[in-house]
This record gives sequence, structure tokens and C-alpha cells, in this order.
Amino acid sequence: MAEARYQRLPNRAVDATDVIVLPVPYEQTVSYKGGTARAPETILAATEQLEYYDEDQRWSPFKYMGITVLAPFEKHPQEGERDFHRRLQQYAASLPAKPLLLALGGEHSITPDLVQGRMNAPGTVIVLDAHADLRREFEGSRFSHACPMHHLREAGHEILMVGVRSLLDEEARRIDGDPGLRCFLDRELQRPECWRALLDAIHALSGPAWLTIDMDVFNPAVVPGVGTPQPGGLSWYQALALIEACLFNQRLRLRGCDLVELVPEPSCVSAMTAAKLSHKLISWWGKSQRLDERLERGSQTEVDYH
Repeated sequence: MAEARYQRLPNRAVDATDVIVLPVPYEQTVSYKGGTARAPETILAATEQLEYYDEDQRWSPFKYMGITVLAPFEKHPQEGERDFHRRLQQYAASLPAKPLLLALGGEHSITPDLVQGRMNAPGTVIVLDAHADLRREFEGSRFSHACPMHHLREAGHEILMVGVRSLLDEEARRIDGDPGLRCFLDRELQRPECWRALLDAIHALSGPAWLTIDMDVFNPAVVPGVGTPQPGGLSWYQALALIEACLFNQRLRLRGCDLVELVPEPSCVSAMTAAKLSHKLISWWGKSQRLDERLERGSQTEVDYH
């Protein structure tokens, strides 16, 4: 099997890189459209069509940053759900702490393992998602893609939800009764004062954090290829504004991020959107860490793109 790469860039050694990309093609509990297992490979393939230059930050991040794509983390054929999730958490914890970890799912059930593996203490999980994902179990599984926020809240993390437009009455009551669960519903965000309140809430965050992006948070006109699509949703530029607010909040210590629930479709629009989103995450994180100053300090040589 050919070595996976990001934008065809050479893979750095894990202990000498700035960004670690972890493909997790896990698809075990999908409840509508299947295909999330193909997403990591498809997103990485789409990165080959991206330009290196980030027009928003006005730099080419990989002139200053190294990147490493790990081998896909896959479920063993006879492995149970509990054992897979325990192993993924242990694997995430074993990776070097300093690089940005960007996981490509797969279904949303992988997020608690990544968060618990990368965060030694409770922090904040920022969730862009059409669904609340607060069920204690779904279709007989407590490890369902409908349950990750329940597990994270149970572990003590505070959760900031954005773009939710599908939830149970039980989930709604839980949000209303728990100050550690803050939810900005999708339609509310159409009002300028609510959008401003959301940005203010993100700017006020501090401490360790994780950013998880379920691709169904987008309007289906922007990203049609998701497992459980919902009408409404964020625009491309709304999502970028939220990511920018998270990454340039200097009081937040981002432990990693994930993109999940993509289902590749023939137009390639959804995969390209996810690929471009990953490039923005990497570029803006690099800028927030001031990695663009490396060449001036003489501490890093320019990356050979080819």
C-alpha cells in the first residue's frame, strides 16, 4: 500500500513534525448513509488539488511547517467496540504532545477517544454539528455516533455546541439544565445578535480545548456528502469565522481537532470542502503559533514541495 501523504508532501518523522494527520476510517454504527470509512482516503486525495498558498493568511504554511500522515488506525476484524475505542484512546495519548493532531474520520464516535487521549484534564470541546449527540445509547450501542457528547460531558469536559438543528426532547432538557452544556441552535445564529454572542463566547474561552467538526454542520448545498444530512446549516464563511475565532484565541490551548461524518460523493465537492477546511485548520494554527517566524530565526529550512 502506498504511503499516505498530505498534498504529496514528504512525511516527517513523528518526533520532528508540526502536524500529525491521523486517518481513522471507522464505520461501525452509521444509521443512515454509509461510506464514512472511505472519507479519510478521499480527503487526503483531494488535498492534492489544493494550492499550497493560503489566501487568507497570505503565506504558504508548508514552507515553515512539517507534516506527517500516519497509517490509518483501523478496527481489527474480531475486535469489539469497547476494545477498539480503548486502543484508539491509548494510541492518541502515545503521540507527541507538541504537534497539532488532526484526525480524519470516520464516524463521530471516535471523538471522545481522541479528546481523552490528548487532554489530561477536563477542558472545553467546541462542537460544530447539526446534532446534539447527547444520547446515552442509540440502536443498542453506547458507542454510537449519536453518543459522543454524552461521553465527553460525563468525563467532565464543558461543551460548546454550534449549529445544532436536530435533537431529542431529552437532549434539549439536558442542555437547559446543565451549565456545562452551551448550545447555539442553527436558526438562532441567523440573528446578528446571536452570532455576535457566539463569537464572544468563543473569545471568552480559555484552557485546554478540542475542536470537532461534523461535516453535517454545513448547509447540504455546501456539503451534500454526509451520513445524516439536515436542512439549514452553516455557510463556508461562517464556519471559517468560527474556526478563526477558536484558533486565534491565545487563551485557548488547542490539543487537536477532527473532521468526521463525511460520506464521499461523485461530485467531489464534499471531499474538497473537507480538504480545504483541513488546510485552513493547519495554516491558521501555524500562524497562531507564529511558525512563520522560523525562517527569520534560521531554525527551519524551507520545505521542498516535490
